[in-house]
Amino acid sequence: MANFEAYQEYQRIEDFEEDSPPGEEDLLVHVPEGLKDSWHHIKNLDNFFTRIYHFHQKNGFTCMMVSDFFGLVQFLFVVTFTTFLFSCVEYDVLFANRAVNHTRPGQNPLDRNKVTLPDAILPSQQCIESIQGNRWIIFLLIMAAIFWVYRLVKVFCNILSYWEIRQFYIKALKIRMDELCNFTWQEVQNRLISLQREQQMCIHKKELTELDIYHRILRFKNYMVAMINKSLLPVHLQLPLLGNVVFLTQGLKYNFELILFWGPGSLFQNKWNLHPKYKRSGNRLELAQQLSRVILLIGLANLLLCPFILVWQVLYAFFSYTEVIRREPGSLGLRRWSLYGRLYLRHFNELDHELHGRLGRAYKHTSKYMNSFTSPLLTVVAKNVTFFAGSVLAVLIVLTVYDEDVLTVQHILTMITVLGVTITIARSFIPDEHMVWCPEQLLQCVLAHIHYMPDHWRCSANKSETRDEVAQLFQYKAVFIIEELLSPIITPFILIFVLRKKSLEIVDFFRNFTIEVVGVGDICSFAQMDIRRHGNPTWMSGTQTEASVYQQAENGKTELSLMHFTITNPRWQPPQESSVFISHLKEKVHHDAQTGPSTQLLLSEAPLFTSLQSYESGTGADNLLASVLAHPVRDHRLIPSSTTGLAAASALASLSTSQGGHGSRGRSHGLLPTSVLPETTMYHSDRTFIDSMTNSDSHMRSNALHSEFASAEMSLHAIYMHEIHQQNSHPQRSSGHWQNPVTMREPHSNTGFQAQSGLDSSTSMPTPAHLRGWQEEDEENEDGQEIISGAALKQGTGSSC
Repeated sequence: MANFEAYQEYQRIEDFEEDSPPGEEDLLVHVPEGLKDSWHHIKNLDNFFTRIYHFHQKNGFTCMMVSDFFGLVQFLFVVTFTTFLFSCVEYDVLFANRAVNHTRPGQNPLDRNKVTLPDAILPSQQCIESIQGNRWIIFLLIMAAIFWVYRLVKVFCNILSYWEIRQFYIKALKIRMDELCNFTWQEVQNRLISLQREQQMCIHKKELTELDIYHRILRFKNYMVAMINKSLLPVHLQLPLLGNVVFLTQGLKYNFELILFWGPGSLFQNKWNLHPKYKRSGNRLELAQQLSRVILLIGLANLLLCPFILVWQVLYAFFSYTEVIRREPGSLGLRRWSLYGRLYLRHFNELDHELHGRLGRAYKHTSKYMNSFTSPLLTVVAKNVTFFAGSVLAVLIVLTVYDEDVLTVQHILTMITVLGVTITIARSFIPDEHMVWCPEQLLQCVLAHIHYMPDHWRCSANKSETRDEVAQLFQYKAVFIIEELLSPIITPFILIFVLRKKSLEIVDFFRNFTIEVVGVGDICSFAQMDIRRHGNPTWMSGTQTEASVYQQAENGKTELSLMHFTITNPRWQPPQESSVFISHLKEKVHHDAQTGPSTQLLLSEAPLFTSLQSYESGTGADNLLASVLAHPVRDHRLIPSSTTGLAAASALASLSTSQGGHGSRGRSHGLLPTSVLPETTMYHSDRTFIDSMTNSDSHMRSNALHSEFASAEMSLHAIYMHEIHQQNSHPQRSSGHWQNPVTMREPHSNTGFQAQSGLDSSTSMPTPAHLRGWQEEDEENEDGQEIISGAALKQGTGSSC
């Protein structure tokens, strides 16, 4: 960190509407008659809004209550069943190491030595004596009982909380439980904002905005995203032989949050205020030493509890995954978005369901990209292993079919199982020789949905280094399981020997990047998405930003987060600087679209991409995005890959209105009928685009349409803004129309967005510009997203583009 930034002072942002003291307690306001409910003047709005959000996402009172109940039962089952297996089973009898003689009258002599399941289970009295004779089991059972009682009390309190939120939905928001699944979060949020005008849930502001609600729900998550973005948290480890390894598990993340946000000795004095002493630079060294001691104590506590946590992790993993692995050995080859990947790819102010949907849409493309890599040597070995193991397995199967008594031979079932697992794993390393892979095209598709990538990935999609970095974001499920099992052992050492060294940087970070917003409290300044304070000049922030390198968000996080939030919440009114940036972006899009392909030409290319990527028949928004992604696939002698940005600009400009330009964000959208979706995108749609969209999608519900079009629009913005970033970062690669500047205008001025009626399929091709197109209890359940990726790292075995 730069020294001059280390002494930057904490700041406070006042609210226009009301100049009120920062506290949220012991204040009286007028309450209208009939509205004196328990949700008026709520002290902890962070917790209240978070509970409202989780209530919606987890499908209401009944589902949440049943889920908590089975969580208690599951813990009790694991402890009880494990104790039973260790103390109440006679394994010598079960494994036939000791003969059992049944001498009941009239019994067949051949059955007298046959072992039954009750023979291997000790009588209840012997079982109890066995448990009582083992002090370690008694100690662990006492610890488990204490923890279970704690969870029971917590579940009881949660049920009371769920009931309160249920009443709030019914009485205040006027949403019945049987209709909850029909409401999107945006609709619930709009009702919350309207309710604030009737009864003052937040007493410091007359009206709530979408950003206020997001700030309260995501207060600490925005800090985590910012610290990952600024490479502050020690998740990159240099290990011998392994090199750079990313290690971030649920346990390590829990400890980070415990130390920084809500644990004893944390930096926050309550849920919404940073402790005052961390807002001053005078005693930063003393505070760093204090934080270092807290980290040391928590690290030692982790070391002390390591055996117990490790035992639980092993037992939980065993009961959770053993049967799945036996039934589907290939499940270990599934991929999932790593915890680090979720934080790295997350926008500021992006809720969980928004992130899940975005990464879910990227899952197929990322899997295909990772499968485009393979090792020729490993392929040869895998083919031969498959041959030998398959030959032996075939003989055993034939013998079993001929005479089922073969199964009674000792270890024959074990051999069949092991050979089957071996063949499944080996086949996953053998690529499909008939597939054609285009790494650059696939990585372009990945970018369209994940929105972030390092600059050095461009034009390097076929390199193993790029693949390894993508693997840090998109890891094997087997790697995830191993990391979680090792977490209790590794986490204490990371805290004690790595995180402690960053104590001063952490103290400086929270002082430099924390601001107070009246009515909200202390938040991460990056979460304001302030272009002036945290913008990057190479991401179109140009003349607007005043940020130093230390203050800039990396990888265009500020600009992309602003666009994502604006598209996701179309009713949100951005502040002045953000409005200027959005207007400038619109002007730039329109300017570049003049030399780009027409909308009709783009839509005509969608079937090509659909064929290449094995898509199902998509809707209009999907087709338009697909055509942009397909653009570089065309003959490069005619259309260079640099026109990806131009294609994205044309697609975005096709959302402009046929009427006059508009400087600020419009409110009447032509993309869909107003009765269906009044406020979906930032742009207005031309008639060609309307016809291609609404005719095929008229049967879809407005909720699905909103998500679909918002996702497609953001994907187009991500592609376009990455192209502009490359042009600004490497101006020597740019030529022609990409170099024409667009004058920055105030948001009230005419942006010049006119209809592109003159653009048709006869539009001439642009001059080649050398801007090459290229191109997830656990925190959340991702089983629905995971598809078999073959556990293989394939690199275009058959052929490549």
